Amino acid sequence: MGFLEPELPTLDLAEWSKGSRGERIRPMARHWAEVGFGTPAVLHLFYVAKIGLYLLGGWLIAGCTPGLGGPTAVGSWWSEPIVFEKIVLYTMLFEVIGLGCGFGPLNNRYFPPMGSVLYWLRPHTIRLPPWPRRVPFTAGDDRTPVDVALYAALLVAICWALGSGGAGPDPVSHHGTGLLPRWEIGLILVLLAAAGLRDKVIFLAARGEVYATLTVTFLFGGADTVIGAKLIFVVIWVGAATSKLNRHFPFVVSTMMSNSPVMRPRALKRRFFERFPDDLRPGRWSRVVAHVSTAIEMAGGIVLLCSGGGPVTAVVATVLVCFHLAILTAIPMGVPLEWNVFMIYGVLALFVAHADLRPWNLTHPAPAVLLTLLAAGVVVAGNLFPRKVSFLPGMRYYAGNWDTTLWCVLPSAARKIDEHVVAIASMPQAQLERVYGKDRAVIPLYLGYAFRAMNSHGRALFTLVHRAIPADRAAEYTVTDGERICSTAIGWNFGDGHMHNEQLIAALQRRCGFEPGEVRVILLDAQPIHRQTQRYRLIDAATGEFERGTVRVADLVTRQPWDDDVPVAVDR
Repeated sequence: MGFLEPELPTLDLAEWSKGSRGERIRPMARHWAEVGFGTPAVLHLFYVAKIGLYLLGGWLIAGCTPGLGGPTAVGSWWSEPIVFEKIVLYTMLFEVIGLGCGFGPLNNRYFPPMGSVLYWLRPHTIRLPPWPRRVPFTAGDDRTPVDVALYAALLVAICWALGSGGAGPDPVSHHGTGLLPRWEIGLILVLLAAAGLRDKVIFLAARGEVYATLTVTFLFGGADTVIGAKLIFVVIWVGAATSKLNRHFPFVVSTMMSNSPVMRPRALKRRFFERFPDDLRPGRWSRVVAHVSTAIEMAGGIVLLCSGGGPVTAVVATVLVCFHLAILTAIPMGVPLEWNVFMIYGVLALFVAHADLRPWNLTHPAPAVLLTLLAAGVVVAGNLFPRKVSFLPGMRYYAGNWDTTLWCVLPSAARKIDEHVVAIASMPQAQLERVYGKDRAVIPLYLGYAFRAMNSHGRALFTLVHRAIPADRAAEYTVTDGERICSTAIGWNFGDGHMHNEQLIAALQRRCGFEPGEVRVILLDAQPIHRQTQRYRLIDAATGEFERGTVRVADLVTRQPWDDDVPVAVDR
């Protein structure tokens, strides 16, 4: 890869453009298998610098806590419970502002590199309430001054807590600083819940399934806070591992390794595939890495929770730190970088520094047990009913099994979105043309197609494009990943089809008044853990659903990225 310039595939554009979509994806998939997206090295350094700024901010915020001795005394306070509290809240703030997951060019964000705060402090942007018909005062999709005030109040409340001192002696504290006042914690949780009920995207962007759940443990006090946080970490690891018990995950491994900036030799990258360049299904190395990493996630946290210190704790903690470092250094698409840094800190601050605190040491077991069961129950529900539960609270992180969408948009519809939707970012195609030029923008667009197609669900999506739009008008449509539409329309995206499903389609239709055929959307549900099929729906933004059916996972995992002939079972 170049330092300033992307490493794009070398093509005869005129000849390449004559092929079908599948034929044009083929060289892109081969390029991805050897190079990845071809991101310039300077962008990887940009993300490394951002991690450095995240670490610097956390160090200063924690070090300035009254009673800890200042930032230079980090060796004496890094594992203090109040420091863990502040790192959790600081990371939640980092995420909900828009600086964490989903930030920058590696998440298809160019101008500007973030949305989030730029959208959620602005009236009349789109909001997506999770249960508008069930929760009073949450209906509608227009952001009001009340929504802006709730979000702003959340930011202020977190900042206030980050500047606070402890509320008195605590049995686990070596400095006697105690924990943050409970009223500050309660206020943050209430504001996040209220803002999230008005707009689920804010809760998801705050990574509420991690940081809000951990924040609840701060209400327990004493050793129960540390043990409760440990239990939530274990739910995260076991939940994520459970979600990877599928046939999709090896595809994630091969795709991620191909895009890793530290996995440089092309010959090494090729070994993650069955037989490069003709068979780009995951090879033996991908399957081994998938199985080993799943086992580490499944067992590592449980062993740490029960080990109580000594060599076992040291070895398992080292393995889990290396596990998160491997994800971090791959700089995966979606860039959940700070989350992995936080998980490494949690391993050390909770399980190593406080190895002696185990579940049977709980003073008041009921709150911690109930919270753990609730978090685990959401994971179970997310795997059984993925259409109902976002992949984030469902802990289906990088499992290769997500709700996904493709949007087929005519130029007239793109103009309507630009004219009628209050947004900061322009439509994805316009952003690509601004970065790469009008003539070459089609190359990164098709590299994006290749990324989607390298994952097993991509075979179904591109097959369903043929069913969604008329064959004689196919060339008129721009086929765009739903994540990119989501990025423009609501200001945040992180691989979650729940944010660009029928709810967003309806919100855009109300604003833009699309004509029949102007926008066609393919919605593919994730695979329920107990079934070997995935359901799909085809939607016309103006007239509604016009087809639904299923595809078999077995038909997806046996095909190549450029194959768009997956058998479809049509329900109606």
